Amino acid sequence: MAKFIIFILLGTLLWACNNSPTIQKEETIVHNNVESSFSDFIIPDYIEFLDTKVLLKDIDIRERYEREIITNAYYHSSTFFILKRSKRWFPVIEKILKEEGLPDDFKYLAVAESGLTQARSYVGALGFWQFMEGTAKDYGLIINKDIDERKHVVKSTRAACAYLKDAKEKLGSWILAAAAYNRGVNGISKNLEGQYADNFFDLNLNTETSRYVFRIMALKEIIEHPSNYNFKINTYYSPYKTIQKIVDSSLSDLSLWAKNEGFNKKILKKLNPWLISNQLRIEPGKSYVILLPAKGANLNAYREDNGE
Repeated sequence: MAKFIIFILLGTLLWACNNSPTIQKEETIVHNNVESSFSDFIIPDYIEFLDTKVLLKDIDIRERYEREIITNAYYHSSTFFILKRSKRWFPVIEKILKEEGLPDDFKYLAVAESGLTQARSYVGALGFWQFMEGTAKDYGLIINKDIDERKHVVKSTRAACAYLKDAKEKLGSWILAAAAYNRGVNGISKNLEGQYADNFFDLNLNTETSRYVFRIMALKEIIEHPSNYNFKINTYYSPYKTIQKIVDSSLSDLSLWAKNEGFNKKILKKLNPWLISNQLRIEPGKSYVILLPAKGANLNAYREDNGE
């Protein structure tokens, strides 16, 4: 009898739960009183990318582009932080791209590579532009026990520009150069030759490279029009306020050097992530430019707020 009563009660509870209006599935999900809804986005007939008018009427090209729009628009935390970082780092990258004669859109390649962080990949690629050690050295970046210029935003950006210009000269277009940044110049060249193609969009490629260029295009669209993709940014990260100091003699203790300059090692490494040890050995006749916080940079805000 007791088992029968328990069975009746469980059945009643399950019926109530299945018919309760509070747990019915809805298209809108509420977390902490913030609504988030999922919907399609409007895909245009064409976009401008790397000095090229890319038509999006072809069903394959359109769906590949839409896949990356949806993926990155709904990859909320990652894309949100990219948007916030963009105001800090785009002015630095844009200036160099202009000086080097490259299309401004290449700043979005750095976003696709690293999310504008000093990322390290599982194969050892490092920095905003994800250089492997060998390629970095081929393009003039110094890597030793004290420094790794793959993490130097200015120098690595110039190295990336040199790579992309070489790729464009060999392959014939900026879009193919962008694909080569992922696949390699020789890889793209062999694909073009083997498939009797003359442009990126007619190539049958591995999944990673096939998605790579479309991801860059999608990131450009989302970053340039964040509100169209439900991103509302109240505050962006500001560029660091810095001054330059030329150092032409070795520093045996960077922590002590930073302290004598009026700040600390944490700030030194934040402004100069390419300094990878606690010393900087400099050969005679060479020098390095180290960034220091400018007056009013507010990088010592904790100490100031606590009256220290």
